[in-house]
Amino acid sequence: MIQAILKKIRYWQLIKNSNNTDEKPVKKEKKKLSLSLSTNIKWFKELLGKSDDIKVREFTFGNKRVVNAALIFIDGLVSNEIITESIMKPLLLYDESLQETPTNNAHDLMNQIQRRVLCSGDVTANSYVEDLVTSCLRGDTVLLLDGTCQGLVVSSKGWDKRSVTEPQTESVARGPREGFTENFRTNTSLLRRKIRSPALRMDSFTIGEKTHTMVCVAYLKGVADEKLIEEIKRRLNTLKVDAILESGYIEQYIEDAPFSLFPTIGKSEKPDVIAGKILEGRAAIIVDGTPFVLTAPMLFTESFQTAEDYYSRTLYASAIRLMRFLSFLIAVFAPAFYVAVTIFHQEMIPTKLLFTIAAAREGTPFPAVVESLILLLAFEVLREAGLRLPRPVGQAVSIVGALVMGDAAISAGLVGAPVVVTVAISAMAEFVTPENQDSITLLRLIFLLLSAALGGYGIMLGTLGMLIDLASLESFGVPYFAGIAPAHSHDMEDLFVRAPLWSMTERPPEFARKDRTRQKGSKPPFFHHKS
Repeated sequence: MIQAILKKIRYWQLIKNSNNTDEKPVKKEKKKLSLSLSTNIKWFKELLGKSDDIKVREFTFGNKRVVNAALIFIDGLVSNEIITESIMKPLLLYDESLQETPTNNAHDLMNQIQRRVLCSGDVTANSYVEDLVTSCLRGDTVLLLDGTCQGLVVSSKGWDKRSVTEPQTESVARGPREGFTENFRTNTSLLRRKIRSPALRMDSFTIGEKTHTMVCVAYLKGVADEKLIEEIKRRLNTLKVDAILESGYIEQYIEDAPFSLFPTIGKSEKPDVIAGKILEGRAAIIVDGTPFVLTAPMLFTESFQTAEDYYSRTLYASAIRLMRFLSFLIAVFAPAFYVAVTIFHQEMIPTKLLFTIAAAREGTPFPAVVESLILLLAFEVLREAGLRLPRPVGQAVSIVGALVMGDAAISAGLVGAPVVVTVAISAMAEFVTPENQDSITLLRLIFLLLSAALGGYGIMLGTLGMLIDLASLESFGVPYFAGIAPAHSHDMEDLFVRAPLWSMTERPPEFARKDRTRQKGSKPPFFHHKS
């Protein structure tokens, strides 16, 4: 019976797939411009609609021959100074008799205007109405002439944008304090300033049927694996969506393991961090409208590394990195370990400490696991409230709420003091590795429930499942747990500790497949023999 049902389902799936393959997408043909200026303006108004910010400036220019023309742009997206000084003024002062090459028709006149008259740095010709409308929506100005079926797209972007400031999510004590902004070209220029190499490539895409969002894949040609770049481009080209409003959209559409607790695509607001990853052989994905730039592939150990590690001295940076790994373990396992030892393994607790815990929990109405759940839920509520409220109010709510609620809960006898200390230590340890915040929150809850059910055995089973998940994950063909499993001698230089920069002579073998040499013979004077 079951086999018959499965065969029936398989039969309907095959029919559905065959129907999908038979259907060919109908490609809509683009409309070309007309020779009539009034007709072209009418088409533009039909596509752009009746909006107050859509401006159509009709005018005439020329001395020998009067030419009817029109400028089409969107107010608020363009710079009025560029339109006035670089487009309107040169055209109104245009004298055809002073030109060396005579113009026989409107098409020749358009070419002469493109090459000799307009003062903008970027002027391109296009004959399709849809493409010209898209250029207007991106902040460019379209110039149309009567008698020619071609338009000029003049770069005139001039909308307000946020200046380059220090990113709020990645503050450092030492290092560059500039961060990406919401402007696409500002972000690409910040990367160009860090990597002044002709090998830096930036391949652009337009994704989103409604938003037409600019997306750029930045990589170092000759260093990054060509298969990696092809795979990223393939995944981006397959996206058929209405909108891309933030890089998080791209991340969710192209990541390898969407249901894993761990992210397989990195992100950062700092140009120096993205530049460092590109120099290792990774690729960066820049999305217009967001300061967060994605990087791929990503390794598990990346979330324990910061840009400041490479600006500080070796011993201190290595000690801080080891502390991050320890903080991750504390944040995930501390509540679960407390519940396991207080319920199942009291013999592991020293006698004096056991009496102290028993005295503190005397009179509390809930078991240890319920106490932990209540405090963890209260902590998440306070953190979310502090994040969503305005900054001055949010800080007061989070600090005062934690102090008042914790003290009131202990005084009322709802929870014991030891569980409050345990949850507080776990919460503070979570802030050391903010990249793992999402995974820590879920893992802490999972391990807490496993310890409440099976004690220490539950923690061991959960740890085994987590390690199996980490070892099975991949990020664009690269093992997510690389450096630990599989291990490589070069990965140990920048894994749990950070080796001296002069000793890291090669790029990570997981990313760089061709040019792996990072430096040659750049040791400090201590290693040089005195003559």
